[in-house]
Amino acid sequence: MSKDPLSEDDPADFLFHVRGVGGVGKSTLLRQWQEAARRADAVTAVVDENDVHGVQQALIELARQLAEQAGPCKEFDKAVEQLRREQAAQAEPMPVEGEASVSSRVVTQAALGAASLIPGAGVVTAMANPDTAAQGLDRLRSASRSRAQRRGGRGDEAGLSRAFVGELERLCRRQQWVVLFFDTWEQTAQYLDGWLLRLLGEEFGLVPANVVVVLAGREELSEREWALLRDQVADVPLEVFTEAETRSLLASRGVNEPGVVDAVLQLSMGLPLLVELLALARPHTAEDVDADGDLADVAVERFVQWITEPERREAVRACALPLQLNKDVFATAAGPEAEGLWEWLCGQPFISGRGDYKHYHAVVRASMVRQQRVHSPQGWATAHLRLADTHATWRAAVEERLPETKRWKDAEWRRHHLDETYHRLCAHPGTHLTAVLEQVVHAASEEPAVLRQWIETLEQAAQDTTDTTLLTWAKRLRGALTGDEPALACLGVLLSHSQLSSESRGWVYTYRGIRLYLGDQDEEALAEFDRAIAHNARNALAWARRGEEHRLLGNYDQAVADLTVALELDSANAWALGSRGQAHQQAGRDQEALTDLTAALEIDPTLNWARGARGETHQQAGRYDEAVTDYTAALELDPTFAWALTQRGETHRQAGRYDEAVTDLTAALELDPTSAWARGARGETHREAGRYDEAVTDYTAALELDPTDTWALGSRGLAHRQADRYDEAVTDLTAALQLDPTYTWALGSRGQAHQQAGRYDEAVTDYTAALELDPTNAWPLTKRGETHREAGRYDQAVTDLTAALQLDPTYTWALIQRGETHRQAGRYDQAVTDYTTALQLDPTNAWALGSRGQAHQQAGRYDEAVTDLTAALELNPTLNWALASRSQTHRQAGHREEARMDVEQATETHPDDLGCAFEKLMLETVEGRSEAFREQWRQLLTSSVIPQDEAGGSYVRLFRALLIEPGNGVPEATAGVLATHPGDGDLADVVCYLIELSVLEGEVGERARQCHGLIVGRSSS
Repeated sequence: MSKDPLSEDDPADFLFHVRGVGGVGKSTLLRQWQEAARRADAVTAVVDENDVHGVQQALIELARQLAEQAGPCKEFDKAVEQLRREQAAQAEPMPVEGEASVSSRVVTQAALGAASLIPGAGVVTAMANPDTAAQGLDRLRSASRSRAQRRGGRGDEAGLSRAFVGELERLCRRQQWVVLFFDTWEQTAQYLDGWLLRLLGEEFGLVPANVVVVLAGREELSEREWALLRDQVADVPLEVFTEAETRSLLASRGVNEPGVVDAVLQLSMGLPLLVELLALARPHTAEDVDADGDLADVAVERFVQWITEPERREAVRACALPLQLNKDVFATAAGPEAEGLWEWLCGQPFISGRGDYKHYHAVVRASMVRQQRVHSPQGWATAHLRLADTHATWRAAVEERLPETKRWKDAEWRRHHLDETYHRLCAHPGTHLTAVLEQVVHAASEEPAVLRQWIETLEQAAQDTTDTTLLTWAKRLRGALTGDEPALACLGVLLSHSQLSSESRGWVYTYRGIRLYLGDQDEEALAEFDRAIAHNARNALAWARRGEEHRLLGNYDQAVADLTVALELDSANAWALGSRGQAHQQAGRDQEALTDLTAALEIDPTLNWARGARGETHQQAGRYDEAVTDYTAALELDPTFAWALTQRGETHRQAGRYDEAVTDLTAALELDPTSAWARGARGETHREAGRYDEAVTDYTAALELDPTDTWALGSRGLAHRQADRYDEAVTDLTAALQLDPTYTWALGSRGQAHQQAGRYDEAVTDYTAALELDPTNAWPLTKRGETHREAGRYDQAVTDLTAALQLDPTYTWALIQRGETHRQAGRYDQAVTDYTTALQLDPTNAWALGSRGQAHQQAGRYDEAVTDLTAALELNPTLNWALASRSQTHRQAGHREEARMDVEQATETHPDDLGCAFEKLMLETVEGRSEAFREQWRQLLTSSVIPQDEAGGSYVRLFRALLIEPGNGVPEATAGVLATHPGDGDLADVVCYLIELSVLEGEVGERARQCHGLIVGRSSS
């Protein structure tokens, strides 16, 4: 540690491996190194087999020790809390809309909604941009009840490791060295070896150069796994004492008699622990040392015999039985005779440990345990039972303050239960085996580290008792731990125990079902829950879990039935209440859902997922404020609840509060930058707010996270379409369809892109393909009819729209579209009939009112037209096209003053609207001021924002020929209008304008009369 960790010339070693046989002094050396490191102002932490049953436990213990020396590890503590929430969440029902990708949330076949057409035709609406004037969304999608990802199924140890590396980096900025010690690596490597290699490989982040890692174990590091780091490992092999070293130690302990020294040399074989034990015994003659038998047993027994005080001697023996010691365990094991000897025992060379708990060196303990079991079987059993009963008493005391549902999560309760289990197995292996295996059943329902603790306890009891049955079970369960699904494998092994009770078998099947459920193996999970209930029909958890599985599979009535049985067995089960509430919610029974979810929260106000589900119920019912209240309350309980943040953002979006939505969705992405769902939802928000470039950016980011996300591809295509980038839209929607040829929504949306680009045949092809996938879907029929109308194929349009109305007689938009078709074809009475029917279905539909007004206007019924257009404007004062149409109607009816009032209001409130500007100039022209406004006409009719499609362009070219262009281009322009507007209704507005212009003197009036004659002549022929 005198070296500079950042030096390139002479860098410090950062990875040490101390190795040697048991008793050679590895742990002692680590303690000495730790003391030396602290003297050099290093921050240190050490873990061994007593701390480690998994990565999570090791990291928590390391961080705890580092925090004691250098202050709180706040970010790591947050990560631990988050991981615990996620692990707890595996017992919770999941919202259908979970932290899954957007593609798993969105329907692959959506009911598409309002079309892009503005009601009304003629010059005014031809000049308007359909997307900017249309009300509502261009696409409505229904959310699928696709399954969400299982939240918290395994726990993110990688996330915890990243947080730990972050704390190391912060510590290393303040400290020259941070040293991490891993003792008894021969045992802990089975949990930590792979993790440590990933840590040193910087998979969790850059490990600072001034972090030192020290391993201590009996074996060499695995050649294959450690090959890449082999050159970086400073190998520290510990050998037994040489003869000179042994003589030196004995002399320092006052053992100098040559015969005694020779006897110690022969018996100890130079093993430092045994040399130390024999030296501490102060033997006087060689006979005091010499004995037959195992050298460790002899050395340990000699050491015990040479303790002159009986109380101390018996305390040393008695305290070898517990797996770990504190003052209370010591008092129970050693009895009242050993009062005051705790500090003396802790000072013995074979005792180690940190904090309140100590333990014997494995070599010493194994010898003492073996001797006591062999020499006094009855005393052995009695001592173990006394310790078991004491731990049972302590466990019961914990249970008094702990609800039954939380016991397995409590470390103190588990510790006493484990120690009690160990001691009962040691006392009477055959008697207690079945009960212990039933405990292992429940341990398998917890995180893997808990299961390992129970199996290791069983292994320890098997080793200490040498019971063949225990040894067999320990071997089988240890083997099951090595697979990818250790809990499932262990539960499968436990089923082979013939004496397992029917109730316990029911628990085995229940826990197996839960594990399969977490692994998305739904049918297999259902089968296990069925078996669980068959073994024990009063197992409320099995009923509840089967109900939850049915819910996720969409079997809502079966889910409610199962969850109701669970609640009959346990009426206070808030989890089952909440899950049943979700089943009701997904079945569309909002009131029942709210009742159950509210009742669940009254039982357990901390049930955050239930609060989120209640918010989702409000959200789906359109009660956005109540939904936001619930999501906010959930976030107050857990500020890292990214799902609730995303849902609250979605709720704001649905309520039209786009800025609040973006704020929440951005915060959700800060919590989880990999959430394609939140990224896509923010893109959707930008799109609905008209921020198409920002939307495309977010959809693209979502696609980088998941290039196969058809929803994000389709939505990006939609954003391109709404931004008038039709080719880019078609590209994205085609890519989505290549990934999923049955994606009906993408077919429909691509059809819309073609339609808006004027590619009517391609649009009809896509809508037809969508209908082939879903012949009962009225939306593509309506859109195909609309496309036929825009292409001037009025009979085909009416056929499709009538077919759509046969599928859905209440489809207001199809009625409006058919009315629009009749109007453009000049069938004004039929148009009025359809608009009127639509208004009976939706009396507040301003579009239908305005369009009926236009039909009346074109039929010459000006009073009825004004009435309808006025009513439409009262419903929606922003309908600029309706205001312009009313101005036109007043003008054609001879009400010039009313016309001027309307057109002045229209141009004032909508100064950039081309239709309003057109009507204002038309009024000035028919009043004889065409020359004075010629320049304004020129600016309007040559504007870069006028429609570029064929139909709209033909209108513009005609009015250029009439009003501003030199020469007589009227015949050619008229032919263009007649070619693109085959219906009488299409031409009605033009004819009305021509009649008004025909009464003017001069060139404009002459051209208008010529054009009128050409159109009327076509119609009469």
